[in-house]
Amino acid sequence: MSALTATPVNTVGSRTTRWIAVFAALAVMSGCGGHPKNVLTPVADTIPTTSRVTMLVATTRGRSDDAGEMFTGERARAPAFVDITVSIPAERKIGEVAWPKKLPSDPATDFATLNAEQLTKDAAKLWLNATVRKSPDRSVLVFIHGFNNRFENSVYRFAQIVHDSGVKSAPILVTWPSRGSLLAYGYDRESTNYTRNTLEALFQYLAADPEVKEVSILAHSMGNWLALEGLRQMAIRNDGLPAKFKNVMLAAPDVDVDVFRSQIEDMGEHRPRFTLFVSADDRALAFSRRIWGDVPRLGSIDPERAPYKEEMETNKITVIDLTKVKAGDGLHHSKFAESPQVVQLIGARISEGQSLTDSRLGLGDHLIAGTTGVAVAAGSAAGLILAAPVAVIDPHTRDHYGHHLNNLTGTKSAANRPCGMNEAASAKAGCHPLRQ
Repeated sequence: MSALTATPVNTVGSRTTRWIAVFAALAVMSGCGGHPKNVLTPVADTIPTTSRVTMLVATTRGRSDDAGEMFTGERARAPAFVDITVSIPAERKIGEVAWPKKLPSDPATDFATLNAEQLTKDAAKLWLNATVRKSPDRSVLVFIHGFNNRFENSVYRFAQIVHDSGVKSAPILVTWPSRGSLLAYGYDRESTNYTRNTLEALFQYLAADPEVKEVSILAHSMGNWLALEGLRQMAIRNDGLPAKFKNVMLAAPDVDVDVFRSQIEDMGEHRPRFTLFVSADDRALAFSRRIWGDVPRLGSIDPERAPYKEEMETNKITVIDLTKVKAGDGLHHSKFAESPQVVQLIGARISEGQSLTDSRLGLGDHLIAGTTGVAVAAGSAAGLILAAPVAVIDPHTRDHYGHHLNNLTGTKSAANRPCGMNEAASAKAGCHPLRQ
């Protein structure tokens, strides 16, 4: 970590040293280990207690020769489509992806692939129409993953989100060419640009399809750049965004705040309802900030400070602060999916049209504690307020931002120590490389 503050005489050497230090630190904090590859080979599910999530996948990844991998991190000349069904075991913590420890996957204890069928574009349209008709509100949820994701990572993470949120929308995963490597940050970023036109084409199809009545978008980390660019491009081409695009949820966005400002302006006045999930202790975004010239990343802003507070209010963007939420790994970058309460709030937002919370409300420890009872059962923002009125009115739940970005090398307590602190403990905990 000391290399982050070193100042070598040679400029090129200094830049190289900083990059190496950044990725070395990320690797240490994200831990070691992993899970078996090629988990997408279908297995039989004879366990009656499992749940199933069936999704449509649209991808710009290159095809793999291995059926268990399906797609690589390289770029394809044309998009491909897949119908995938994932089995989810009954005994599992909400927010957790139960990766198999060995192959074949055991549906009784693991996430398992039951079906993985590649589709033509016309077959994908038929799948979408049939699935949308089963949705109570004829809605679609589009999920776009972040940096350092293999194909199976994005599939299983989305299956977990759909299941744990309880959303009833037709699920569509957009997965772009990520090499699944900490050292491929630049390649991954360019791959999001490579996928912009494909994503916009999907958005245009959903806008024109009369079967689809409502569209929600959930993006994570670097995937937010792709989501925002796709929406911006569509708005410019169509002179605005369609009314059926109701919700855009930006989780830990790895996006320059100045660029975000211009993207929002380009979308025009009639925009979807934007919800922004931020966390001041997000270490992955702190490193990204260093890489991109020390400009704040959208996912780690303090929403109570100028100019962000005024800008979010002016643009009617709801901000959910997750700084005090205890979930995820030592990087604090995947709280939106790994916190049971937050992922259920997302489901309520999509399925019931609930406002997640007042735009100035921080989800502090007391609020999260309150959601273990009435609020989760109610599945609504009203339930949250009833369950934890003190957190709603207490401004001190929001006073926890400033020091986090300046304490990147701080140690954690033994109870919350991140993966990678020692090899034996990391292996026992089942740590996996950083994924956004």
